[in-house]
Amino acid sequence: MKANEIQVKKPSEQNEYYFKEGCYILELLNDESDAECSIARARVLAGKQTRWHKLLDTSERYVILEGKAEVHVGELKETVSKGNVIVIPSGEQQRIVNKGEKDLVFLAICTPRFKATNYVDLDAHLE
Repeated sequence: MKANEIQVKKPSEQNEYYFKEGCYILELLNDESDAECSIARARVLAGKQTRWHKLLDTSERYVILEGKAEVHVGELKETVSKGNVIVIPSGEQQRIVNKGEKDLVFLAICTPRFKATNYVDLDAHLE
């Protein structure tokens, strides 16, 4: 993205996809031209959880939009709900467990932008 360039992104619901982490993702912003940040809407079904994982060279923030969950980051285990923000440093093991009866919906904001090559599945080492 060029300096001072204004853009309007209009993601389509039909572009939501299932990611191996265990959640549905709708990329709101994840473009090489704006490498500083990515924003995705994540959705975890009721009673489900994401796999244990970490992101290399990428910090992440979760902004809870709907639902309630238990977030695990490193040694932290915390109940979270709408409006809460979770800051996840690069390289920290993490997962989120949907504790509600409806979908858990949150924004995942990554800096620099999320790349699948930076995703490390830690559950794979336990199987």
